[in-house]
Amino acid sequence: MTKKRVLSCIQPTGEMHIGNYFGAVKNWVRIQEQFDCFYGVVDLHAMTMPYNPKVLKENTLRMVAELLACGIDPNKAILFIQSLVPEHCELTWVFNCMASYGELSRMTQFKDKSEQVDSGNKFISAGLFTYPVLQAADILIYKADFVPVGKDQIQHLELSRNVAVRFNNQFGEYFPEPKPLLTDVQKLTSLSDPTKKMSKSLGEKHYVGLFEDEASIRKKVKTAVTDTGETQGTQMSPGVENLFNIIKASEKEAEYNRLLDDYKSESLRYKDLKDTTADVLVELTTPFRQKREELMKDKTYLEKLSRELSEKAREEARKTMEGVRKLTGLPAH
Repeated sequence: MTKKRVLSCIQPTGEMHIGNYFGAVKNWVRIQEQFDCFYGVVDLHAMTMPYNPKVLKENTLRMVAELLACGIDPNKAILFIQSLVPEHCELTWVFNCMASYGELSRMTQFKDKSEQVDSGNKFISAGLFTYPVLQAADILIYKADFVPVGKDQIQHLELSRNVAVRFNNQFGEYFPEPKPLLTDVQKLTSLSDPTKKMSKSLGEKHYVGLFEDEASIRKKVKTAVTDTGETQGTQMSPGVENLFNIIKASEKEAEYNRLLDDYKSESLRYKDLKDTTADVLVELTTPFRQKREELMKDKTYLEKLSRELSEKAREEARKTMEGVRKLTGLPAH
């Protein structure tokens, strides 16, 4: 029986944090046994915002190492670098002619990211406006059946599905409509401002890196915002709930239940909650950090592996583009 195909991608915009891991990568590792998985490091997407070329190159290779360190198995999944598969860009142009200006102008990602551009620099690239089309090409060029998303991210697939339907209606049935592969993940928030989502863009004190050293992790958790005074009633403060969510996401059920009992009996000490959270994170991250350090010692091997896996992805992308060229009236290569 042929496995269903899954596509998911991550931008190489600096070190991965625990929100990225629990929200996506942990699930990627789990489902590579079940599906035909394509995982992309999307360096072209990282170019939509101001960036340093040298840093982008370094971040891309390090992201490959981090995904391997987390458990992505190159014998079970294809881990590719987006820019090494130029067919993504070729299909993007075709899809640019299938997507409407109105659709792209309604994308919340464009509004959010354009606001992040330095106020002193009014330049906002067209790439930032049209990158959802590249995102659609990322998915459809591999004819993915599913894209892993949380319930709040289903709208991200809307454009891909619309483009697939339009293409099929105009040129004949060719692309499957990608469906969301819903994942139940704990939503982690900033350690310093638990009313906001955990994000690197907020600053170092707001997130825990998946490859941070033990001392740094313990310091961040120790200073994490909980609330003031004793815990009262059944409603957790956002900061306390966030620390509980980290323990739960780390699958430490005994520790979670013990602390929850303390909370319910109003005997929970924040120091105990923070110490346990730090212990859990150190236990989780130490093997990842050691594995990444080992991989990064041999960058030649990493580059070779990245090119080999990207070539496998490109073989699939070429097949798709052959059909697209034939259907749309473009000459064959």
